[in-house]
Parts: sequence; C-alpha cells; structure tokens
Amino acid sequence: MVDGESGREQLLEAIRSIDTETLINMILVISIAYILSTIISVILSKISEKMSRNGRIKAKMLIPVIKFVIYILAFYYISREIFIIFGPELFLLTGLLGAAIGFGVKDLFADFVGGIVITFEKPYQIGDKISIGEYYGEVTDIGLRATKLTTPDDDTVTAPNSLIFSEAVASANDGASEMMVVIDLYVESESDVKTAMEILRETVVSSRYVYISKNSPITLLHKALPFYTRLRARAYVNDLRDEFKFESDVHTRAWMEFKNKGIRAPHLHILSVPPSEERESSDSVRNVRFRTNRKESEFDMDQGNSDL
Repeated sequence: MVDGESGREQLLEAIRSIDTETLINMILVISIAYILSTIISVILSKISEKMSRNGRIKAKMLIPVIKFVIYILAFYYISREIFIIFGPELFLLTGLLGAAIGFGVKDLFADFVGGIVITFEKPYQIGDKISIGEYYGEVTDIGLRATKLTTPDDDTVTAPNSLIFSEAVASANDGASEMMVVIDLYVESESDVKTAMEILRETVVSSRYVYISKNSPITLLHKALPFYTRLRARAYVNDLRDEFKFESDVHTRAWMEFKNKGIRAPHLHILSVPPSEERESSDSVRNVRFRTNRKESEFDMDQGNSDL
C-alpha cells in the first residue's frame, strides 16, 4: 500500500515537473504533423486528378502511408519526451493510460488501430469503390480515426475505421482503375430472348465507357422468372467513375432498340390485399350499413302495419 502511495506521489511530482516549454513543444509537434499531413493530402489529391486513371489510383495510394509516417514520427518524439520526464514512473503511467483506453477512449483507440490495419493491409484504399455497412461510394480519405466516402448522390459519409473489425467490406475494383458493372434489364416472358440478348450485347460492346480485354470479358446471362425474363450484362468500365454513366448509356440505347423490335417491359402483377386494419374498418362499415338497412326495413314494416 505504501509502495502504491509513493508511486502515485512520484507520478504526480513528475507531472508537476513538466515545464511549459516542453508542453508547448509537444502541442506544436502534434499541430505541425496534422497541418503537414493535410497539406500533403490536398496537394497529392489535386495532382492525381490531373494524371491518367492508373496514375491517379497509384498517387492516391501514397496518401494514407505518408500521413501515418508523419504521425508515427510525431508519436516517437512525444514518447521520447514522456520517457525522459517520467522515467521510472513510466510503468505506472502506462497502467493509467491502459485504464483510460479501457474505460474512456476504447472506441477512439479501436479506430486508430483500424486505420493502421487499413493503411498496411489495404482491404481498400483511396480511390476504391467500396460497400461498408449500409453505405456505398468512392473512398476519398483514410485518416487516423475514420474513412470518408463520396456516395453516388454526392454525399460525404464518415465511417469509423473500426468498422472493418465488425462489418464486411466489399471493394468493387480492389485498387484497379477498371471495375465490373452489373446491368439488369427486365422484359416480358413472351419476348424474343435471343433478339433481346443480341441487342444487349451490341449495346454494351459499342458503349464508349466499356473496357474489354482478355481478363475483362463481357458476360451475358438471362433467367426466366414467373412474370418476366431478366437479362443481365456483366462488363467492365474503363474508369470506375464512369459506372453510372455506363449503366445509363446501356439502358437508354437498349430500350430504344427493344421498342423498335417490339420487346416490351413486363406488366405489373399486383395482388391487391388490403391490410388488416383496412379490412377491419371495411367490415365495420359493412356492419354499420347492415344494421342501418335493417332498422330502416323494420321501420318500414312497422309503418305498414300501422297503416293496416
């Protein structure tokens, strides 16, 4: 007990011995690291946008690595200063920090570890199109705490880095500039499937956004379902940012040809069943009408009897 009390006293004494200059230097190091990493990220992002699609992806791959190197150097400097100040009391300080991480900032610490894992294991990287949780979009930044996505609706989503430990992450391009796009079209079951497939193939092949190579072929599939036939095309775009332009281009031109060939979209087969509340209310209305009609008929019978 005495050793514990003396250790705490020594730790408090070491904290009091920290001079203002050392504290200011630590804050300056953290600030400089943050500003420097931000400036480098902005410069590399702007330069990469002027490069070819392959160069853009490679340039953006460097951004999280450079940022983490800067932060690691800053952390090394601060750790060395802490070791000089606390010395023998460092183990006690480490225990207190461990308790703080366990109770107060465990989520922040998990995000930081997740950022390190993302940077060096690369489940995804800046420039990738990914699905994480319920969000899908292009990765625009990987920071110490969170990853930023730009969705197809141009919304910016900030996802904690710790999600990689609890959520499945799907990368559509895995670091490449090309990306597969799956396009589904639905036609009537009675339609000429062979003609429809030929039109779909020609539309995909002639699109200015498509990318075809030995390792990136075009695949066409069709599946007959109860009320319609599904036509599916799997093809690659030349640039992952052309995903929705390619899909829109194929849809527009394919349906124009379908119309010329008499191939129509399926009719909707909807079985209209009212919800339970609507059924109950309709039943109650019918009961009210029945009782009203019954009373009217009884009144008519009574009036007829009185006339007699």
